[in-house]
Amino acid sequence: MDEQQTLIGTVAAVVFQNEENGYAVVRVVTDDGELVTVVGCIPCAAPGEQIAATGGFITHPQHGEQFSATEVERHLPATESAIIDYLASGVVRGIGPATAQKLVDRFGPDTLDVLENAPEELRKLRGFTDKRVREITEGFREQMGLRRLMSFLTHFDLPVSLSVPLYRRFGTAAMEMLRRNPYLLVDEPFGVDFAVADEIALALGGDASCRTEAGVLFELSYNESSGGHIFLPRPKLVAATAQLLDVPEDEIEKALDDLIDAGRVAQEPVANVTGCYLSRCLDAERYVALRLRSMLADKPDVLRGAKKAIDEIEREQGIEYAPLQRRAVELAAEQELLILTGGPGTGKTTSVRAILTLFERMGLDVQLAAPTGRAAKRMGEVCGRDAQTIHRMLGMSWDEQTGRVKFTKNEKDPIKADAVIVDEMSMVDLALMRAFLAALRPGCRLVLVGDPDQLPSVGAGNVFSDLIRSGRVRTVALTEVFRQAQQSAIIRNAHAVNEGRTPELQNTADSDFFFLPRRDPARLVDTVVELCKTRLPDKMGIPAGEIQVLTPTRKGATGTAALNRALQAALNPPSPDKRERQFADAVFREGDRVMQTRNDYDVIWEREDGTAGTGVFNGDVGQIVRIDPGGELLTVAFDDRVATYTADMLSELDIAYAMTVHKAQGSEYRGVVFVAAPCAPGLEVRGVLYTAITRARELLIVVGDDSTVRRMTENDKRQRRYSGLRWRLAEDNA
Repeated sequence: MDEQQTLIGTVAAVVFQNEENGYAVVRVVTDDGELVTVVGCIPCAAPGEQIAATGGFITHPQHGEQFSATEVERHLPATESAIIDYLASGVVRGIGPATAQKLVDRFGPDTLDVLENAPEELRKLRGFTDKRVREITEGFREQMGLRRLMSFLTHFDLPVSLSVPLYRRFGTAAMEMLRRNPYLLVDEPFGVDFAVADEIALALGGDASCRTEAGVLFELSYNESSGGHIFLPRPKLVAATAQLLDVPEDEIEKALDDLIDAGRVAQEPVANVTGCYLSRCLDAERYVALRLRSMLADKPDVLRGAKKAIDEIEREQGIEYAPLQRRAVELAAEQELLILTGGPGTGKTTSVRAILTLFERMGLDVQLAAPTGRAAKRMGEVCGRDAQTIHRMLGMSWDEQTGRVKFTKNEKDPIKADAVIVDEMSMVDLALMRAFLAALRPGCRLVLVGDPDQLPSVGAGNVFSDLIRSGRVRTVALTEVFRQAQQSAIIRNAHAVNEGRTPELQNTADSDFFFLPRRDPARLVDTVVELCKTRLPDKMGIPAGEIQVLTPTRKGATGTAALNRALQAALNPPSPDKRERQFADAVFREGDRVMQTRNDYDVIWEREDGTAGTGVFNGDVGQIVRIDPGGELLTVAFDDRVATYTADMLSELDIAYAMTVHKAQGSEYRGVVFVAAPCAPGLEVRGVLYTAITRARELLIVVGDDSTVRRMTENDKRQRRYSGLRWRLAEDNA
């Protein structure tokens, strides 16, 4: 982009407008009479309005020169012809070309002032009934409310794109609510940094008590989303908030008590601490504990003849279950709730297939689920049955009023299943567990499968670990590594790391685990590129599309950002027959592997069978299959659906030839290249290395520094998460 400049002119036409986020492509006639294409966030853009756009010129691959606006100042049209163009565009509900002409003929250049301040004057016009006047007035006020909201955001250097979700959430009251409480901007759908909202509140002369209360709520929300904590001990919450706001702790104590009295924060003893919860977090924890305790107390119908059926299944499949595997299948027949755990090579998959076969033979309607699309796809493949994401099973949608996810399946409309088996349970957070349990009808059997030694869920809570450590839920932990699995160095080294032993780094020709020492970052990156581009496809028969590069970190010379630039250049270089779209520092090209970086419940997708829906989730990986000639629409193919992105939504996508280990949870790849280079101490931990190793199905190559591998193996430090679920599952702590 060229040096920043300001372009002033009148909107002549709107070429493209995304109503969800305000992104637009407009034709502007400048004051010098030049016609310029302007792209940027211009919600509800309409012909006739005047704009002052700040930004710079860019060269679009197909459309040539465009002005990319980072800020847009807008003014209502002043001349009669411009007012007609503006109103005739349909920007105000109830006004079309004929009505626009009639209004301007009567009120001239004062038309817009009449619409806002004296709408009763419209009743003097022929054909303008009270109902029609009310519709036009409401439509114009909505438009003005949105424009004032945009001006407010611009004044405080906030993105104008926030105006759309704010207006969707709060409607015409959005402006007034923000003035009263700018800390609303910190909420999840808007994501404004607390310090920024704090500056706005101070500039507006906000109430001191409002500030301290907002600080308390922010600390709880921040620690929930970033630290995975369901609650915070009161002393920690008070100290953290006092430090955040630089105010005495006694002021925080008072604000916290006021929030507790108002029901916005809940406080109660948990184990040996006084826990402070956001009310919805306490509700979720209590509900999950209550439902689980109910399932544990319930006596399910006995599956008669289960042991005989297991014998028959063994004969039919030509296998003999190991004692613990058989025990898992027998308990599944006896218990309403069962946990099955085990590392790689211990026979979890065989056990799950056996349980599934037994349930179906006993006449039960069984459904399979997993937290992510890739995990569900893999589960379906190994079980030979359809499996789906938990979100899809629950009928997920987005509630614009609350700014949170909602599900159609619940106590009133439960999942129609007699038994549900859930894989990759370590990825399930407390909020999802609550929604899932609410959708299970009474008596439904539940088998939870996973590896507790993998990284915990991205969302808050420690559900799977809490259930296991509570000692209340019948758990079968498969520990025997079968002889065939022992032949895999991947599996041997995974178990070694899990036990605190450094993996074998000596290479042998017939191994599926290799170590390539590379301490120089530039040489390390070159080696990774060479492995993905030629060595593994040519010598190991694994195509580049089935190789995933993993690294603990995004940052630095060997982080995902640097690796992706190098891998994209090698694996999907520029080509005349491939369209591309530049966004910020990244170039998105047809054929690129990309990953969704946050939950977006508005992305529209469609499946091959014609079914459609919305919602793409943090960590979903797909491929750009098409960029439209205008560069404004990108089509991304995910595992089982195709989604459409507008160009401004590219901030939600990352190039994904390389990704962090955290993002790879729940996925498996034929080949994995793991980068073991020095990084932040908090990432050089055993759980990251173990999770990385267990992502590889056929081949794992570790490239980097053996001392980093040793440090990761020796460091079993796990981040503590404040959660009361384990405590609530105890007999006396309902």
